[in-house]
Amino acid sequence: MTTPASPAQVNSIGLTKTDYRGLPSTLCPGCGHNSIANQIIAACYEMGLLPEKVVKFSGIGCSSKSPAYFLNRSFGFNGVHGRMPSLATGARFADTSLEFIGVSGDGDTASIGMGQFKHVVRRNAAMLYIVENNGVYGLTKGQFSATAEVGLALKHQGTNPYMPVDICMEALVSNATFVARSFAGDSKQVRELIKAGVAHNGIAVLDIISPCVTFNNEENSFHSYTWSKDHTEPLHEIAFVPKLKEIEFDDPFEEGEVREVTMHDGSVVILKKLEKDYDPTDRWQALRVMEEAQRKNWLITGLIYYEQGRPSLTDLYNLPEKPLNRFTEAELRPAPETLDSLNALFT
Repeated sequence: MTTPASPAQVNSIGLTKTDYRGLPSTLCPGCGHNSIANQIIAACYEMGLLPEKVVKFSGIGCSSKSPAYFLNRSFGFNGVHGRMPSLATGARFADTSLEFIGVSGDGDTASIGMGQFKHVVRRNAAMLYIVENNGVYGLTKGQFSATAEVGLALKHQGTNPYMPVDICMEALVSNATFVARSFAGDSKQVRELIKAGVAHNGIAVLDIISPCVTFNNEENSFHSYTWSKDHTEPLHEIAFVPKLKEIEFDDPFEEGEVREVTMHDGSVVILKKLEKDYDPTDRWQALRVMEEAQRKNWLITGLIYYEQGRPSLTDLYNLPEKPLNRFTEAELRPAPETLDSLNALFT
């Protein structure tokens, strides 16, 4: 007698994790991009997002292939090299009711797409902007990208003579409202940062170090599994909490104090307030920490900077609640009397 298989677990909207999967990956086995795709699947499943209400965008490169490997029921647009931000910006105006996930690479963002990246950041377009950062151009046989560290020596490319572009630093100085970095091998942190980025009303830049196992996995490379594991410095423990009634203390929570807190689901967590906390809302501190990390060759991970309350791009415009791409021709065309009144002004 065989035991019947247990039914698949469903989330808050009745979907299984399978409903969030995509096509089988054609990337190299062990590629960090595959790990990131898996965490996007897990994050969207745990958040209870309807796949049809998520839209995904990408440009060109190994990273830009990865949207095919998650959210198969979602609409996706694979654009030309470096132009993903403008595609997402236009779509964001067309339908503000959707969740937007853009996936780019270090070449797609920090080289040909740098101009578009800087402008989508300063405009605070509401989207999660993931950079799958491996330091090489994997589709064209492993040339150095703009994020490769100076002095990196690769077998077939020689030695890189140029200083790297730091994507998180570029996002900070462009006034991004959410800046984070993680490592593809830290699945829990990646997943929690994805959830926080999706929930953010503004641009959420998430730079993920994603080792290229084929062209850039030398032990001394900043983008390798070995170096990243040995040099990762988490700023703090990351956990995303969905928007529910806020849990507040009736009395001050002092430095060094340990306290039990009952969460919304009835579970209890034990908090210890550190004597020295990193404040992700302090932009100057974020810049200082990143500059120090660069000098000491640390891979700082976690939520580096967060700003709440600044209007997103579409908040700045008087857009109707109904998505613009749902209006009929009759609704868009001015009424005859409106045209008559306008024409009368010029007669």
